[in-house]
Amino acid sequence: MWKQRESPLRIEKRFEFEEYSRISKFMKLIDELCKEKNVYPNISFGKNFVSITIFLGSEKLTKFEKDFSNQIDSFYLGM
Repeated sequence: MWKQRESPLRIEKRFEFEEYSRISKFMKLIDELCKEKNVYPNISFGKNFVSITIFLGSEKLTKFEKDFSNQIDSFYLGM
């Protein structure tokens, strides 16, 4: 589940991986999605995780932001 944070408004999620090679595949899918949607979240990663922060444009999560985060979730579930 994505966690909503304040100051600045954003949603965050950490994705865990057992193999580093899966992180590379996951990041490639996210890269393609970002280019397609022209949205560039903050992304950090390590040996077994990827953390993503999406900064919100308004006080409420928009349909676009929900769809974007759901697409990232679907990439992870498909790994």
